Amino acid sequence: MSTPLRERRPDPVVRAVRAVVAPLTRTRAFRWAAPRVMPPIEQAIAAMTGRSVQLSSLLVPSLILTTTGAKSGLPRDSVLMYTADGRGSAIVAGTSFARDKHPAWTYNLLAHPEAHIEVRGRRFSVRASLIDGVDRDAAWQRIERQWPGYRAYERESGRVVRLFRLVLRAEVPTSGAER
Repeated sequence: MSTPLRERRPDPVVRAVRAVVAPLTRTRAFRWAAPRVMPPIEQAIAAMTGRSVQLSSLLVPSLILTTTGAKSGLPRDSVLMYTADGRGSAIVAGTSFARDKHPAWTYNLLAHPEAHIEVRGRRFSVRASLIDGVDRDAAWQRIERQWPGYRAYERESGRVVRLFRLVLRAEVPTSGAER
């Protein structure tokens, strides 16, 4: 199975835009507006493109994570930045824009670690595992090479952000019937 979760060096334009945008994402205004504005925009773009494009993917590697609701048992989608771990898996961080509560998708993965992701139009089943201990610092270093200052969300939230490794299990057909 070929993996879309490999490290790629962004082109110079993307790197330049990231350098300008990254500090803005750590402002109070961004942290207030982004959770309110980004999801509806991402949903509209997904509807227009058949889920093959995410707004966030213009700056960082992004995926759609489909979890099973911890309480409801229903499928739940979240558009997330991911970082390739160098071994064909993805690392995702439950930063929730530095809010003081963990995002719902992290509770879902703790309750039901089997999930699905979509990356650049390809769908995969994954198994999530919480990253802790020594691996946690290594994961943060990898994430911050991709998006400098991202760990500031953890400090500003006042909580230990949950990091997960998403290990690919199998590619899944992407017909609309599976969703």
